[in-house]
Amino acid sequence: MTKPSAFALLGLTLLTACSTVPPTKPAAAPPTGTYAKTDWKALPDVADADLQAGFAAWRSACPRLKSDAVWASTCAAAANVQNTATAIRQFLQDNLQVYALRAGGHRTDGLITGYYEPVYTGSLTRTAKATVPVYGVPGDMVSVQLDELYPELKGKRLRGRVEGRLLRPYDDAAKINAQGAKAPVLAWLTNPMDLQFLQIQGSGRIRLDDGRQLRIAYADQNGHPYRPIGRWLVEQGELKKEDVTMDAIRTWANAHPARVPELLASNPSYVFFTKGPDGDEGPRGSLNVPLTAGYSVAVDRTVVPLGSLLWLSTTRPDGTPVVRPVAAQDTGGAIAGEVRADLYWGTGDAAGKLAGDMKQKGNLWLLWPKGAALPTSTAVE
Repeated sequence: MTKPSAFALLGLTLLTACSTVPPTKPAAAPPTGTYAKTDWKALPDVADADLQAGFAAWRSACPRLKSDAVWASTCAAAANVQNTATAIRQFLQDNLQVYALRAGGHRTDGLITGYYEPVYTGSLTRTAKATVPVYGVPGDMVSVQLDELYPELKGKRLRGRVEGRLLRPYDDAAKINAQGAKAPVLAWLTNPMDLQFLQIQGSGRIRLDDGRQLRIAYADQNGHPYRPIGRWLVEQGELKKEDVTMDAIRTWANAHPARVPELLASNPSYVFFTKGPDGDEGPRGSLNVPLTAGYSVAVDRTVVPLGSLLWLSTTRPDGTPVVRPVAAQDTGGAIAGEVRADLYWGTGDAAGKLAGDMKQKGNLWLLWPKGAALPTSTAVE
């Protein structure tokens, strides 16, 4: 998840797709009944602190939405709202209509997963230990915006290499891993699995020998479809589906180093990066605003436009409830469906553990400006 958010998933993503790489297939229109108009009283109660934090996360993107046809006026009004739970509740109820998101026209339960910003050991130069390149965008890769000719393919691109008068597909991951790419090297990692998980998450930090951390973010992708390495391990009989986690995949890779190239080749997708800004703010998602830990989500933008405000009800892996407004600020290749969100949990190992274990049932409500046309004509009054 622009950025992939796209970033990414762990347990489920490793089986189904990756976060933070933009979808490679044209998205189908949401089915009838995606948005069911409902009353504010239908929303589960939220703690004042979560209400304030979720509203602040959403409002942080308003500078990006000042010209947006749907959100511009609501954002302008939000700038003057005091940071109290009472004022926020009143503003939301005065300005926004609640729509329950439904899948298949009737199902309200969906899937909520998590992603995070990893930190890996590396170097700015190649060393005896740091031998895995983190590439920037290749100079010989061409991107074609399809919606310039076909508006129905808005947001879709072809990526390839010009050979003579033909545009051919760009190299897949197996070829790039084996032969390299005509691209700048931003840094070097010590483990090829770190690079794979970095590509799944879509952004991260590289811890250098002097203690500094280099932030890198999604820049582009080679145009090949994402195929989860966890699924490949299941198909090979190496892991059971219910056991696929980042830790399980790392353990397998450490035990079978000779087969790691085969494992990585099973996913033809390859992500290229750019250097991110220094600082403690979160990585930037597809909306190009810093993500807020616990309150920013990646969504299927064919259902929930970026910049939207959602009401989320789910649980952590330990069963404790998570009920809060969240901001739709990112996308990802694995995030597809009406009742589907990927919750950003922050930076580092603790956030990674939480994100990797999240595969929860949940419900979503879209809070949409009153009087504005819905993203599609699939409202249920």
